[in-house]
Amino acid sequence: MAEPSWQEIVRIRLVERNAKQATFASIIEQYRRLAQQTKLLKERNTALLKAVGSVGPNPSSSTVHIPGTTGSGEDNPVRAAFIGSLESQIYSLREELASMYKIQGQNAQRLLAMNETLREKEELSRIDAESLRKARDEIAHLKRKVDQHNEIMTEKDRTAQVRKFFCRATRLLVLHDEINTLQLELSQIEERNQILAKDNAKLLQRWLDDKQAQANKMNEANDFYEDMRSRHQAVVSWQVQAQGGATASTSGTASSQSGNGVREGEGETEITTAGQRSQPEMRQDQSPNG
Repeated sequence: MAEPSWQEIVRIRLVERNAKQATFASIIEQYRRLAQQTKLLKERNTALLKAVGSVGPNPSSSTVHIPGTTGSGEDNPVRAAFIGSLESQIYSLREELASMYKIQGQNAQRLLAMNETLREKEELSRIDAESLRKARDEIAHLKRKVDQHNEIMTEKDRTAQVRKFFCRATRLLVLHDEINTLQLELSQIEERNQILAKDNAKLLQRWLDDKQAQANKMNEANDFYEDMRSRHQAVVSWQVQAQGGATASTSGTASSQSGNGVREGEGETEITTAGQRSQPEMRQDQSPNG
């Protein structure tokens, strides 16, 4: 609840002052009218007194001598009129005074009632002021509570943020350690793969070298086989030619010796061009390794 501004306070006080002054406005107006009437009567009395003073006294009687009138023993009509006017004014003034007293009593009653009402209003205003003070105290207390709760919430938020930061830092450290471990394992695996690749390359090269050596040996064996085969064919052809030439010269000898029981071809030794004996004829389908 916001407090009223000073302009509102001034306006409220002016309204209260006007209300208090308006309570006595009727009384003030009646007294003003009474003062005006009293002034008017004073002026009239002064004028009458001046008129009476201008009338000279009659030495032979107690009547007032008025110019233009006869000097009889009767009362002066001016005095009688003056007295009647004064009596009528006194009566009217008494009546007006009675009405004024009556109005004054009514105003006193109204004033008492207004004072009682004012006292009640002041009591209500005091109660309202006390309630307002209590409400303001309660509002201030609640504001302090709200400020304390806000401080507590701010501290909790700060603590939560610090905890989150430490949790994130811890997680980052754990992840960093795991990453370092995995990188180390990866480097070891890569190094192992490189070693295995080198070993594999060496083994492959050795296998290729072995296969190349085996192929070279096979090629040498094939070349040797071909060479031996060509030599064998040359020897066989030479033997066939030699046997064809010697058949005619030895046909008679062979026929003479056939009666001794020796088979044809036994005991013959083949002689090479170098004069050495040749081995028996090998089969052509035999491999170089036998």
